[in-house]
Amino acid sequence: MVFDWFKRALAQPAPEPEPQPEPESAAAAPAEASVAPPEPVEEPVAAPTPAPAPAAPAGAGVDEDALAWARQAYARLKAQQEAASLVAGAEITPEPEPEPNPPTPESAPPTPEPEPPAAPPAGPGLSLLEQAAAQRQQRLQEITAPAEPAPAALPTAAATPAAAEADAADPSLGAFDATFTWSAEVLAAQGRRVEEVSLEEIDWLGRLRRGLEKTRKGFVTQLLENLGDDPLTPAVLDDLESTLLRADVGVKATDQVLEALRRRLNEEVVDPAEGLRFLKEQLRGLLDAPIRAGDTAVLAPQRDRLNVWLLVGVNGVGKTTTLGKLANLAVRSGYSCLIAAADTFRAAAVQQVSVWGERSGVAVVANPSANADPAAVVYDAIGAARSKGTELVLVDTAGRLQTKHNLMEELGKVRRTITKLAPEAVVESLLVLDASQGQNGLRQAMAFANAAGLTGVVLTKLDGSARGGVALAVASEAGLPIRFIGAGEGIRDLRPFNSFEFVEALLAS
Repeated sequence: MVFDWFKRALAQPAPEPEPQPEPESAAAAPAEASVAPPEPVEEPVAAPTPAPAPAAPAGAGVDEDALAWARQAYARLKAQQEAASLVAGAEITPEPEPEPNPPTPESAPPTPEPEPPAAPPAGPGLSLLEQAAAQRQQRLQEITAPAEPAPAALPTAAATPAAAEADAADPSLGAFDATFTWSAEVLAAQGRRVEEVSLEEIDWLGRLRRGLEKTRKGFVTQLLENLGDDPLTPAVLDDLESTLLRADVGVKATDQVLEALRRRLNEEVVDPAEGLRFLKEQLRGLLDAPIRAGDTAVLAPQRDRLNVWLLVGVNGVGKTTTLGKLANLAVRSGYSCLIAAADTFRAAAVQQVSVWGERSGVAVVANPSANADPAAVVYDAIGAARSKGTELVLVDTAGRLQTKHNLMEELGKVRRTITKLAPEAVVESLLVLDASQGQNGLRQAMAFANAAGLTGVVLTKLDGSARGGVALAVASEAGLPIRFIGAGEGIRDLRPFNSFEFVEALLAS
């Protein structure tokens, strides 16, 4: 099942009554207009649940209305999952029929196809430079050669395990509990209707809420204690200031939020509920400011065009793991993807990238030689991507400190290689930050922004840290938009950033 997460974020601010948000999403992914509402199974499911659908726009202002809306969404998702299981069961039965059809004598002729191993190495009389050029040409032939025979000889053998892994990774509907009702309420607050709620979104919101549990335990508990039941006072704002600073929100972001609250207090009396709502509004404004200042609201690969995303950062922040999750996200959203293993310094980095590529069914371009030139790996990857028509190339780079100028210059060499080889490509440089590093991550962001030309930030390991407020510090002080967040160790625990959902999960009671 294909669910375009990049297109999903663009369709959020659409409160129109029409069920197809095509005009807003056409600018980002025109070729995926028919894939965005992935509801081929929902059409037969809509028959048993036509009655609750018109009750969806009733609004979620009252708890009873929100609960009824969540029940309608749960009933619809349950019926959809049951219908999908019936379809899957029906597809399993015809599979054993084609097995006896192909006889053994007919399958014998196509078997003798071991032609690729006949690749002669470079001649012994060639110089070292000529041998290196011959080896590179041979690697390019090995990368591009399987593109043509793949649809003829390996469609079933290669697609079957990949499809099986994708089906096994699909989320399943759990119980109708507090997590589901909270997730449904968050979607309803963004203008979603019952028929627009998907299981992918419900599953991700539950993961995001669990991932921010450590930050929420300390932050929200102190926040609610500071707010209390009485109207806000200047003393309460002083306690709120220390709470925000302990959550690594940052000095600049804290000053902006408190200044807005003080202006509000001078105008009128603010009760705790209104103070919490106003605080959420201010936090969302801080997170959205760098995004509004940029050209694109959501970072998504452009269709029918080469996109190259560089992942940079210091050692141990999870660049390779993030790259593997991004590859899975791109494949699940319907994009063709390729991985360039340009981390040629760390031991077993190529093997780790290869494992992530196998999990998502994505090809990996690597140089087996030790300490190979990262720019040469990117050169080979772009050549393979252009020959195959790949839409997204993810480049894994070696970890480097922001103070090492020679290593930062190496990133510049990779950028120049991409610009020279594919000037038409859309290049993004994403900094991977570990949320547990707190303010140190902010200093890394500001240093990399000056040296590597960053266009966005990927915030990881939110589930293992109580410093989730660093997202606000990065957005306000470094001025960098947060593009993706990771809230777990699973392959589906990384999704495009949504400020509304992040703040709601951060301040969920």
